[in-house]
Amino acid sequence: MPIASTILMIRPAAFGYNEQTAANNFFQTVQANGEGAALQQQALAEFDRMAQQLVDHDIEVIVIDDNPEPPKPDAIFPNNWLCTFPSGTLCVFPMYARNRRLEKRDDILEWLVENFQATGFEDWSEHEAEGHFLEGTGSMVIDHDNKIIYACISERTSVSVLQKFAVGHGYRAIVFHAVDMNGKPIYHTNVMMCIGESFAVVCTAAIADETERIAVTQLLSSTGHQVIDISVAQMHAFAGNMLQLKNIHGESFIVMSQSAWNSLDKDQRGQLQSFASPLTIAVPAIEQEGGSVRCMMAEIFLEPRIER
Repeated sequence: MPIASTILMIRPAAFGYNEQTAANNFFQTVQANGEGAALQQQALAEFDRMAQQLVDHDIEVIVIDDNPEPPKPDAIFPNNWLCTFPSGTLCVFPMYARNRRLEKRDDILEWLVENFQATGFEDWSEHEAEGHFLEGTGSMVIDHDNKIIYACISERTSVSVLQKFAVGHGYRAIVFHAVDMNGKPIYHTNVMMCIGESFAVVCTAAIADETERIAVTQLLSSTGHQVIDISVAQMHAFAGNMLQLKNIHGESFIVMSQSAWNSLDKDQRGQLQSFASPLTIAVPAIEQEGGSVRCMMAEIFLEPRIER
């Protein structure tokens, strides 16, 4: 399983409650009047601390500033519109919310192409006109070694686009339905599961259909992953929103929020620690917007053009 040692992060300029995404992101917290500026400052401080923590652990972090106009309250979550494949392909995705489509920036794509070896480029945005969406590694949790894409269906994850994307890359799509504590569809797969080299964190209780639940867990096990099951309450604390990274020395870390780590029990922590070192980061203000640390990191699997 290729594990990224370089990530891209977008430093927010207008972080805040997004009414356009609240329609199906039930992990968001409604923002009170007058909280916008304060929340932006809190998010900025959390972002800077997170980027510094990653750098302190010798993980390469590319920080790009969000441009303030037009305002993009979710720009801090670039993994939804942008991803790279170990094959060298750079991909752009169709986004559900109109104001999130503004996050797609040609200058960021051009910078990546100038600095990394992108062997292919795909823009799937045309599906937005059809009302079909696939929000990157939010919608898809990808096992590159076994060429499998896991995805729970939601308004933001279209089966038709997913199947086209998977077939186009020679991957197999494993589709299932997952719901939150209120029985609402989970908007992004990476909220309820993550896949590392030899482990998978999954909220199996969120997969209501027994056949689908068994299929997902058995496939994960048969492809060499120890399944670490989390509860629905732990999922709501973003315990499914983790990402395994390596640093420049080849040391492995499992990056998660402090709230995610706090929600885990002793056995779950021990299981994770047997695979990699936990790297916990406090982002409580950012989590109010319904995303956590994994959503803030777009993995860069592309080879650099020159020594960076």
